[in-house]
Amino acid sequence: MPAYHSTFLSEPDTRVVGNFAVLPLRTKFRGPAYPTSEDYDIIDEVLDLFRANSFFRNFEIKGPADRALIYGILFISDCLSALSARVDRNEASRILNTLALDHFSIPGEPGFPLNSLYAAPRDRAEAELLRGYLSQFRQELALRLSARVYAEGDKPSKYWLAFTRRRFMNKSLS
Repeated sequence: MPAYHSTFLSEPDTRVVGNFAVLPLRTKFRGPAYPTSEDYDIIDEVLDLFRANSFFRNFEIKGPADRALIYGILFISDCLSALSARVDRNEASRILNTLALDHFSIPGEPGFPLNSLYAAPRDRAEAELLRGYLSQFRQELALRLSARVYAEGDKPSKYWLAFTRRRFMNKSLS
């Protein structure tokens, strides 16, 4: 059974930096992403496909939107690793927000673990655009992940925390 790919692969006029899709986001955070009026964006797709795709060790990349999906899945893995079963909702929100805002490497930088899959931005302006987009992407993803993990109250869902040990493609962003 093949892994699930992004539905945004066929999205017309997608901005691409390096070979990473800069897709519109439904977000309240400031950043370079265009706002979208759609109910379903790449963040929702990452959250929906995380658990199914985390079982796969191989993933065939079919386009720039798949690279955004991979990055999101790996970021969720890092977020879930930072949480534990004894963390309440407020503490989890603080931990995830800190993780989202921490310094991170972008494609092309020496510390980025997926340089073999991602092309570096062409110039400094593109690098700043990508860093801003990924920061906005990470903040929104952390916020929505917290809402899903703590949907049932002040205790985290065991069905989400069960994926703390799964490693998509045997990779990690940290």
